[in-house]
Amino acid sequence: MIELPPGLHGAYPRTHLHDHLGGKKLRNAIAEGRLISYCRTVVIQRERMASLHTRAAAALLMAGHGAALTNHTAVWLHGGTAAETNRVHLMMGYERKLRPRPDVAVHYDSYDPADVVEVDGLRTMALDYALADLLCRGRHRSTALACADQVLGALPPSRRAAFKADLAVRIAARRDHRGRRQGVFLLDLATGLPESPPESTLLLMIAEAGFPLPEPQYSIRDLDDREVWRLDFAWPDARVAVEYDGYAAHVDRAEADRARDEDLRRRGWKVLRADVSDLRNPVRLFQELSVSLSGPARRARAFRT
Repeated sequence: MIELPPGLHGAYPRTHLHDHLGGKKLRNAIAEGRLISYCRTVVIQRERMASLHTRAAAALLMAGHGAALTNHTAVWLHGGTAAETNRVHLMMGYERKLRPRPDVAVHYDSYDPADVVEVDGLRTMALDYALADLLCRGRHRSTALACADQVLGALPPSRRAAFKADLAVRIAARRDHRGRRQGVFLLDLATGLPESPPESTLLLMIAEAGFPLPEPQYSIRDLDDREVWRLDFAWPDARVAVEYDGYAAHVDRAEADRARDEDLRRRGWKVLRADVSDLRNPVRLFQELSVSLSGPARRARAFRT
């Protein structure tokens, strides 16, 4: 049995293993399937090839000096687990080009080395840099917003405003102006309050549909100022709420949800429920929301006349 050195999350420069094992043992390990050729200069352990840490390490070794992880990959390493993990995102300077490959997305830019930190032994762009890049350049806006909400939600509430201000500075200072408008829009929606990526997605869909923005995690309190219920999204003036029913949170809770909705109805609230099917096709939800939000306005106009 060949004993392999630790490597970087199971990734190795081929020359390093050649020096450690010798050419014959290295070829045998590859032939036996214990090692996989990631590229001409890098090999990885087969059992770890599905790990993002391992694929990120291999991409960094392939890119060489000066490369760093950014965008989805950096945000994921910093704790934004809503980020996509199917590709490794690399930041590189303009002086060197990598051959395209489907599992690696390369972002070319001139960046300050001070913005590079080490996360789990991997060169990674600082969180505010990577998240600002994702907000501006992310192809899936809902994923970018979900990541921003996760990152903000992990911070103490007292630090969220300052971190959002740092992100705003990053977005405004981008040399590539493309995506700034998207970045500003998504940053404005991010609060850290939605409790799951689907809730962040639902908030984005509500905003993009042109509805007034709701208050996330709105607290219903009794006369003694004790919290009775907490609503996913609420329009307090209209006494309308939208509750997102994620499967894990609401399985076997249909009866309890009905009792909760009835108590809220007695308190003057109308509760609309949404689930994953509404994220795919929100027509039904948006029709009900439009009627519910316009009802108080119609009643107010009728009273004035």
